[in-house]
Amino acid sequence: MSAISVWSHRVRHTTHDVVTCNSSAATGSPGSTSRLRSVALVLAAVFAYFGVRGLTDSSRARAMHNAAWVRSAERHAHLNWESSLQSLVVGRHAITAVLNWIYIFGHWPVIALTLLWLLHRNPDLYARTVGAMLVSGAVGLITFAAFPVAPPRLAELGMTDTVTRQSHAYRVLQPPALTDQYAAMPSLHVGWNLLMTLGVLAATRSVWLRVTAIALTVAMDATVVLTANHYVVDAVAGALLAHLGWHAAEHLQARRPSRLRTGPSKHGVPGRFAGPPGEGGARVAVGRP
Repeated sequence: MSAISVWSHRVRHTTHDVVTCNSSAATGSPGSTSRLRSVALVLAAVFAYFGVRGLTDSSRARAMHNAAWVRSAERHAHLNWESSLQSLVVGRHAITAVLNWIYIFGHWPVIALTLLWLLHRNPDLYARTVGAMLVSGAVGLITFAAFPVAPPRLAELGMTDTVTRQSHAYRVLQPPALTDQYAAMPSLHVGWNLLMTLGVLAATRSVWLRVTAIALTVAMDATVVLTANHYVVDAVAGALLAHLGWHAAEHLQARRPSRLRTGPSKHGVPGRFAGPPGEGGARVAVGRP
């Protein structure tokens, strides 16, 4: 578990540094320097995450045993839909090509673009989203190490790994050396995409941006199952973990001194904490559309 300890240490320090950078921007420090530092810290955390995840690779026998337990739980909950759902699309190359594209380019590229947009639009929301990623990532790594699960594509269910068979781009974005192939539970593809959607919903009232964010999340939810990369319960667990991280990050922000919780918005109007509509204490920043 030493690898997990490394990531936990990185979580504590990176979360603190991201909030500090955001606070500096809010109190009048040079914005470009703070933003560059925030981006650098997040990139360092991402590389650390992949490095630690690569070190948590588990035995096949253990992962297969846990996969059988997951499938049994799904059968009792009537959620064992993976094979029947993939059978609807696996013979249709055009559809699976789109699904592969969503799985590959609808994750890290979307995360990067969303975080850059949030950093420019609302530094407080950027800090909260990054904090939520760090918290959920830490919990995810602990789960990967303690409970490795073979995904449907490796669990001898007769399902097709469409991403590996039809595309090479995925291994460019996520090299095998930095990947634990048994890190199926929970699905951070689902969880982190959901965090991007929560950030967008909190940052803007634009209908088309909100609809796009929700559509991308729903598409990823379906894609991880249809491409045989995750079980249905993996996606559910990923979504629940994302909400846990989101609220944990809100709690961490709320503990900051009140003088650091406000700052100039993009239009020069004092901003406030923002959160999804209807959430306790969450407010959209003044002066934003």
